[in-house]
Amino acid sequence: MEHMAESIQLSKHHGLGNDFLVCLFDHLPGDAPARAIAWCDRHTGIGADGVIFGLPAAPGSGSDIVMQLLNSDGSAAEISGNGLRCFAQAVARRQGRRDVRIDVSTPAGIRSCDVHATDDPATVMVTVDMGTVRSGPDPDAGNRIAASGAPFASVKRWETGDIGNPHVVCEVDDPDAIDLQVAGPAIESLFAAGANVHFAAVSGADELSIRVWERGAGITNACGSGAAVAADVFHRWGLVGRNVIVHMPGGNARVDIGDSLLLTGPAVHIADVVVADR
Repeated sequence: MEHMAESIQLSKHHGLGNDFLVCLFDHLPGDAPARAIAWCDRHTGIGADGVIFGLPAAPGSGSDIVMQLLNSDGSAAEISGNGLRCFAQAVARRQGRRDVRIDVSTPAGIRSCDVHATDDPATVMVTVDMGTVRSGPDPDAGNRIAASGAPFASVKRWETGDIGNPHVVCEVDDPDAIDLQVAGPAIESLFAAGANVHFAAVSGADELSIRVWERGAGITNACGSGAAVAADVFHRWGLVGRNVIVHMPGGNARVDIGDSLLLTGPAVHIADVVVADR
């Protein structure tokens, strides 16, 4: 861990095109939301969907490190499947290892990450124990009525789920036909605390295709926690089995459904970046 000085070292990673900046420090800076907004800006900053701060774990906590994730708009997020994989890779790189198990404390609980090397030095495969899906938030009665009209007409059915953060899974005929910029925020607005919104369809035997609108980030190439929730929901609907490949614009993840959900996918180190501490 490092104290903040005149410069700050970050590492940039992506999980299926969902990109994050990782900062390993000994405390969370008071202006962390402002830093996240500035660093994530794709025109005047470095560019990312979010910033992950890695902080020391308390002795006896059962975790190796604490993860605090801020979205590109500066808001806090409880958990991210892609973010966890990227964070685990950053921690492993700091340790000089490419095969390691890291127990990460998040606002949603401790999540175990198994990091495995690949033939590509920049890429690792990470399996994250995402826990179980609980019932998600409900829109109020007025919003339920509003949801019967456009742009909701293409949604065949939906269900909410919570895996430490809130999600709405919408079954549609063709996710590519959805105008995410319109439908995503429209559905998210039905929920007081917001939610990640996923438009999904069965695309093969035990395969799903989804497109993502993320709370606090907008349209993203992938959402790991959303892939896990979507697989769980479609399994309970009887449309897929227990071992599901989830196709997203950024690439594919695997979700294995058992007592908890195991999410497996790549994390790729893009670059190390030094920024001024100002």
